[in-house]
Amino acid sequence: MDRALIGRFVSEGFVKIAHAFPRDTAAAARAILWRDTGCDPEDPATWTKPVVKLGYYGEAPFREAVNAPELVRAYDLLVGRGRWLPRTDVGTFLVRFPSRKNPGDAGWHIDTSFQGDADPTDFFQWRVNVSSKGRALLMLFLFSDVGPDDAPTRIRIGSHLDIAKRLEPAGEAGLSLKQLAKNGFAESAKREQIPATGDAGTVYLCHPFLVHGAQPHHGTRPRFLAQPALLPAQPFQLQRSAGDYSPVEQAIRTALALRD
Repeated sequence: MDRALIGRFVSEGFVKIAHAFPRDTAAAARAILWRDTGCDPEDPATWTKPVVKLGYYGEAPFREAVNAPELVRAYDLLVGRGRWLPRTDVGTFLVRFPSRKNPGDAGWHIDTSFQGDADPTDFFQWRVNVSSKGRALLMLFLFSDVGPDDAPTRIRIGSHLDIAKRLEPAGEAGLSLKQLAKNGFAESAKREQIPATGDAGTVYLCHPFLVHGAQPHHGTRPRFLAQPALLPAQPFQLQRSAGDYSPVEQAIRTALALRD
């Protein structure tokens, strides 16, 4: 990833990296995932659900994807060398199938990052704070080709700046997803929206506060997407004596108009 893209990450909240990992790696991963969907890739009659959620996978194709050299360089640039934890899996998979049914999860949201005192199974009560405790990046890994009709994730460009401003008054405790969603993320409603499309092997590296949303699948082939978090090795800081802020920190500071 070119360092010139860092400015776009700070202002827009994401960067798109095409060919981040090989198509052959994506194909090998899909073969494993198809097995666990319980569906036949050649028989659409077996695709009876609009979305199938799959768990964590640590087999070679998944490890190779999340640790691809181009991505490791990007993690260092966006989060800071030594400030993120390597992954051995790509987190949760959402496999979306062509369907007229409402998938039931197409609302705008951000991904929360720490439990607080919430029930660990109630993710609407999980929290996020202004220093992004527990999450360094939101990442979208495309393990299949994703066109405009293939349920691409919707992204509100620059919405991370709106969320930073909303989180600031809540301090270290932050806000729950339920609290954040109370107004339907209205503060970012006027932001330009784009679909996260691309060929298999494309990765979107996103600021943790980026507002995004799912949508129904109107295409013909299932969409395979992983959405792991990159975890921080140390807490983010919005005031550093050395001033060596990562782009993730810079974006938050920009939103809050912070000065050293």
